[in-house]
Amino acid sequence: MIVMKPHRNVGIVGYGAYVPRYRLPGAEINRMWDGEQKCTPPIKEKAVPGLDEDVATMSLEAARNALKRAAIDPARIRAVWVGSESHPYAVKPTSTIVAEAIGAVPHTLAGDWQFACKAGTEAMQAALALVGSGMADYALALGMDTAQGRPRDALEYTAGAGGAAFVVGPAEESLAIIEGSTSYVTDTADFWRRQHEHYPAHAGRFTGEPGYFRHLLAAASEIMKALGRKPADYAHVVFHQPNTKFPLKAARELGFENRQLVAGLLVNDIGNTYAGAAMLGLTSVLDIAQPGERVLMVSFGSGAGSDGFDLRVTDKLAARRAYALSTYDYITRRREIDYATYARHRGKIRME
Repeated sequence: MIVMKPHRNVGIVGYGAYVPRYRLPGAEINRMWDGEQKCTPPIKEKAVPGLDEDVATMSLEAARNALKRAAIDPARIRAVWVGSESHPYAVKPTSTIVAEAIGAVPHTLAGDWQFACKAGTEAMQAALALVGSGMADYALALGMDTAQGRPRDALEYTAGAGGAAFVVGPAEESLAIIEGSTSYVTDTADFWRRQHEHYPAHAGRFTGEPGYFRHLLAAASEIMKALGRKPADYAHVVFHQPNTKFPLKAARELGFENRQLVAGLLVNDIGNTYAGAAMLGLTSVLDIAQPGERVLMVSFGSGAGSDGFDLRVTDKLAARRAYALSTYDYITRRREIDYATYARHRGKIRME
C-alpha cells in the first residue's frame, strides 16, 4: 500500500476559487455547426475568459480569496506554485506574477507546474511536502486553466475556464486536515498538444480507458485501502470531471452514491476547467462541509496520472467561509455570450 503522509501534520489553511463570468451554452455550439439542435450537448454551458483574462490574472483572483480565508501575512508564504496547461508565456513563469501581486516576494520559491489536468494537484502535493517537512510554514498551490478546443471538436463543448488556490499550512490552523495522499502515473498517450500547436489532440474514446478510469480508480482505491477507509466514510467525493458521465461511472465502480458527488460536480455549469477542475470541486465542497466530515478528492491528468487526497474538515472552516466569495457565487454570476463573441475571446479568428 502506497500512501504519502508528511512528518508534520498539515492541511488547507485557506482556499479560494475563481470562475470568469462569461458562459457559452452547449446549444449555441450546436447551432453554429449543425444549424439546428440535432443532439443533446454533453454539458449545459461552459465558462469563457474575458479578453483581459488569462491564467495569471485568474490565479491572482483565486489566490487573493485563499489569502482572505487564511488570514495570514503573504510574506510568510515560502512557495507559490501554479499548475496549468495554458500558461500565458512559453518562457516566463506565471508564478512570479502571482507572487509579486500578492506580496509574497522576494523570499519565496516560485514555479509553474505541468501535467495536463492534474498540474494543480501536483503543485498541491509539492506544497504538502514542503510544509510537511518543516522547511516552510505556508505554501500556495494553484490549479488554473483557460482551456482550448478545436472548432467543431468534442472538446469545444467542454473546454472551460477557472480554477482554485489553496494555502497549505500547519494542521492546528487548518480548515481541513490532509490525512494522506497518493499518486498513480503511467506513460499513456490519451491527450496531447505539441509545441506551437494551437489546439490539443486526443485519442477519442480511449481517453476514458486506459486513460481516465485506469488511473483515477487506482488512485482512489489505493488511498482508501492504505488509510483503512471505505466509501461510506466520506461525506463528499470530488473526481476530475471532463464531462458528466465519467465521474458518475467512476463513483459507481468504487461504491459511492451519487449524492456524495453532488457538491463537487461543477462541469455541467462551467465546463472542464482542466488543472482547476478537481480543485474547484473541492472549494465547492468546502463551502458547505461540516466539521468532522471526510472528503476524498482524486484528480486526473492526461499523459497520464491521478493524485488522491483524504481530507478531514475541522471546526475552523465555518467561520472562515464568509471571508471571500463562494464557488457558487462565481458560478451564478454569469453573462451568456454567442459563438462569435466566444471566438473573439478565445482567439479562434486568426489573422494570418
